[in-house]
Amino acid sequence: MAARLDSRVRSILARGVVLPAHPLALTSERTLDERRQRALSRYYIDAGAGGLAVGVHTTQFAIRDPRHGLFRPVLELAKEEMDRANLERAEPLVRIGGIVGRTGSAVAEAEILRELGYHAGLLGLGAFRDEPEEDAVLAHVRAVAEVIPIFGFYLQPAVGGRELPYSFWRRFAEIEDVVAIKIACFDRYRTLDVVRAVVASGREDIALYTGNDDQIVLDLVTPFRFRGPDGKPRERRIVGGLLGQWAVWTRRAVELLESFRAMDGAAEIPANVLTLAAELTDANGAIFDAANGFHGCIAGVHEVLRRQGLLESVVLLDPKEGLGPGQAAEIDRVLEAYPHLADNDFVREGLDRWLR
Repeated sequence: MAARLDSRVRSILARGVVLPAHPLALTSERTLDERRQRALSRYYIDAGAGGLAVGVHTTQFAIRDPRHGLFRPVLELAKEEMDRANLERAEPLVRIGGIVGRTGSAVAEAEILRELGYHAGLLGLGAFRDEPEEDAVLAHVRAVAEVIPIFGFYLQPAVGGRELPYSFWRRFAEIEDVVAIKIACFDRYRTLDVVRAVVASGREDIALYTGNDDQIVLDLVTPFRFRGPDGKPRERRIVGGLLGQWAVWTRRAVELLESFRAMDGAAEIPANVLTLAAELTDANGAIFDAANGFHGCIAGVHEVLRRQGLLESVVLLDPKEGLGPGQAAEIDRVLEAYPHLADNDFVREGLDRWLR
C-alpha cells in the first residue's frame, strides 16, 4: 500500500505553491554539473518556491537512459538541498519526482522516489500514448499508486503526451492515492475536462495545478464552476503551478501567485491582470519555442538561466536538441519588452552564494 501523504504536505498542496520543474545542469561534455545543479535548487528555494519537481520533462526524460545514469543522482542532489533548507523552514518543501514508462519501470521509479523521501510521483503517461483502452492505463496508475501517492499529469501531445478524455479523468479521480493533478494539455477544452471531472467525482482533496505554460495567469485567477455529484454547483480553483516556465524568473512567479491569492473572492479581475496574462503567454511562446512546435522548449529555459549566470551553457543530453530557428532573437525580444517579468536583480544578488 502506498505511504499516505503527510498531512502537512497535503495542506501545502491544497493551499497552492510554486513548484518549478527542475532543469538539468550539464558541462560542455554532457556530464552532470553538480555545482550548478545545486545552485538551481538553492535559487528556487530562496526564491520562495514551495517545493521542487525533479526528474520531469524539463529535467529531460533521457536522464533515465543507462548511458547517462542520472535519474537517481539528480534526485539525490535535490533531496540533499531540500533536506538542508528544511532545517531552517517552518514547513517542509514539497518533493515531487517524475515517473514515466510502462508499469514495470514506472513502479521501479516510484520505489526510488519513496526510498529517497519524495512525497508524490508526477506520473507521465506518454508510454501509453498508443494504448486504446482506458482500463489498461488506469490499471497502470493504480499499480504505481500502490507505491507512492500520485500527482496526475496531463501532458500535451506535442511534447510526448496523449489525449485523455473526460471519462478517463472522472475515473482517475476515484483512485484514492491521487493527491493532485497537473493540467498541461495547452488546450482550454481539455483543461475544462479535468476540472469538471474532479468536481463531478466529489473529491475535494485533489489539488489542481496548472502546467499550461501558455495560460498560467488565466488558470490561476479563474473560478471554475461545475455541478458536483449532488447536482449542486461547486467552485474549484487551480491553486498553484508545476511549470517549466517557473523554472525561470521564479521569484516573480512566487510574487504573482501571492498576488493572485490575495484577489480570491474579488468581484472583478483587474484589466492589468489580463494584460499580464497576455505578456506572460507571449514570453512563454519565446522561451518554449512555440513557433517551432516546441522544439526548443527545454533549451529556451536553459538559455534564460544561462543569461542570468545560473547555467554555463544550453547543452542538453540529446545533441539534436537545442534552440529552435529564430528562438534566441525571440527571447531577446521578450526580455526587452517585459523586464518586469524577470528577476535578474534577485539572481544577481544571490548567484555567488548559490554557486559556492
